Amino acid sequence: MELIFKALFWVANSLLIPDVIILLCLFFRSLILLGSFYNQFMTKRKNDKILNNKIKESTATSVSELNQLLPEKDNSLYIKYLRELLNTKPSEAYADFLISNFENEADKDLSLSKILAKMGPVLGLIGTLIAMSPALVGLSTGDIAGMAHNMQVVFAATVIGLVVSAVGLLTQQFKQRWYARDVNNLDFVANLLTEKQN
Repeated sequence: MELIFKALFWVANSLLIPDVIILLCLFFRSLILLGSFYNQFMTKRKNDKILNNKIKESTATSVSELNQLLPEKDNSLYIKYLRELLNTKPSEAYADFLISNFENEADKDLSLSKILAKMGPVLGLIGTLIAMSPALVGLSTGDIAGMAHNMQVVFAATVIGLVVSAVGLLTQQFKQRWYARDVNNLDFVANLLTEKQN
């Protein structure tokens, strides 16, 4: 029985280094995500300032005027699909197809935020629990220096995991709201375009 416990302890301890490496990779990935999120936020703010009121005021006859307000380049997923809607004058079926594609691509964009929000605390907790075991052993044997070192690992793993999770959760919440509003706008424009054709 003691052999089984030693094997279990050895396996658990061998997971500490991979856990810390993955946690650090996720931390750096979350920093990159923060940068791209800020860029996306600034782009969205600029586009919304130009388009939101015009979309609200659009009618079936004036909806095609939106095309002139779009930025020259597709600087966001929303602009790309809005341009596609306005340029093709779609049927109802094609408009639904485009909006479904937009939702799929938006969900794909959200996947990194979801992974960070869920995996950050999991990996942080794994690192915490693995490093806690040697710290407790050090406490029982009187090795205060060893215990202090292991406690540093414990707290560092927890903090990094929570930071990764916070970045993931924050970006996910904002992006979900943005994409929900974008889908609503695309749906409205598509309805106006199909109404104009009928």
